[in-house]
Amino acid sequence: MFQFAHIEFLYGLLALPILGILFLLAQRQKRKAIEEFGEDKLVKGLTPEASKVKPWLKFIIIEFALMFVIIAMAGPQFGTKLKEVKREGIELVIALDISNSMLAEDITPNRLENAKRAISKLVDRLHNDKIALIVFAGDAFVQLPMTTDYSAVKMFLSTITPKLISNQGTAIGSAIDLGIKSFTPGDDKNKALIIITDGENHEGNAVDMAEKAHEAGIIVHTIGMGLSKGAPIPVYNKYGQKDYRTDRQGNVVISKLDETMLKKIAAAGGGKYIRANNTKSGLNALFDELKKMDKAEMESKVYSEYEEQYQYFLGFALLLLFVEFFIMYRKNKRLSSINLFSNNALLFNNKNKKK
Repeated sequence: MFQFAHIEFLYGLLALPILGILFLLAQRQKRKAIEEFGEDKLVKGLTPEASKVKPWLKFIIIEFALMFVIIAMAGPQFGTKLKEVKREGIELVIALDISNSMLAEDITPNRLENAKRAISKLVDRLHNDKIALIVFAGDAFVQLPMTTDYSAVKMFLSTITPKLISNQGTAIGSAIDLGIKSFTPGDDKNKALIIITDGENHEGNAVDMAEKAHEAGIIVHTIGMGLSKGAPIPVYNKYGQKDYRTDRQGNVVISKLDETMLKKIAAAGGGKYIRANNTKSGLNALFDELKKMDKAEMESKVYSEYEEQYQYFLGFALLLLFVEFFIMYRKNKRLSSINLFSNNALLFNNKNKKK
């Protein structure tokens, strides 16, 4: 496995094409100055030893040398050992409601964005734990399977919007059922499912599914996003103008937090219910509960040792600079005096053949 210890130094490679452009401009300016000085034949007669090729050759060598220096600074490394490392942690599935009601702005900036930020902060506190993401509205699907790649979690989290699911609604039961299937089969002491929603459930089996999860050894926690007074659901037209969702009678729909439902789900799942607001997200409070859970051994193969390889790139750079140092801007007198196509050269070659 190959990696760079300091990958940020690779941005220095952007300087190479810039230097190339500057060199071309300098050469162009030099040609203009020569043309203004006199005729081309006259100038060549005054500077017979000047080489047109060698300045280009020296510049190309310097560019490659600089490239190897930058790569060496980035710290290229090769993995030399692949060993199995045992880790202890928990498995966590977060089911996030992305229905349109989660766009209500009773929590700043809105319920969904507040929940995404809280999940991101929770991921920063995980260590050796596995996490999976589920999104749900009228349907539920796995956004990210169980993983320890926390950077991938944040990347997928940033792409979550209500547009991911066209079938609107709040199918909490389906999300719990999918969550049960998302855990690794086996140990039933280190699994937790967190449902983040405003609780406006459109299915009647959410509590039953929470009981089923608890029987399988999964603790189900719920976090209620929103305030009791509720808030309208914003909608935007194609010009970006803001309005609010209305019912068939034209009345503005107010989305309210259904705490009663979420408390029942948490109780059936053996977990806790926490209400989020503008001062707390709820996930920090649940993190303390997660730390109390029994840890299970998780085996994963990782590249445990890396060997530095920068010396090879640095060596190439020094070698190129050494070669460049001995390349002069003037023509080589011995080589320039040889004309393989002259009559003398042909006569000399014929004599050698006769001998």
